[in-house]
Amino acid sequence: MAKILVSDPIASEGIQILQRAGFDVDVRTGLPKDELLSIIGQYDALAVRSETKVTAEVLDAATNLKIIGRAGVGVDNIDVERATQRGVLVVNSPEGNTIAAAELTVSLLLAMSRNIAPANASM
Repeated sequence: MAKILVSDPIASEGIQILQRAGFDVDVRTGLPKDELLSIIGQYDALAVRSETKVTAEVLDAATNLKIIGRAGVGVDNIDVERATQRGVLVVNSPEGNTIAAAELTVSLLLAMSRNIAPANASM
């Protein structure tokens, strides 16, 4: 059974989906770098957001790692070049915020068309 380390906070529903699929999931958020380095070798997959920095040093210690999943748009906190050299797949979720961004845009357009900010400031 594949072991997944979740090192940044993600929704509990996502963790439950992985567990129901038969994965052994360890949620250990806020790990100091030295602790991450000492445990990463026992995991097949790593799930991160923005907080965890997946450096070349981390990747070199991740002897069993096969995939890094970034719950978010960018991969700027992951050394993709080093991951590629080590044969570790890096994936992200570039469309994860599409609906929220569209909703915000529409609400800001409505607020602007109704002069909500100036009306609020005048009170």
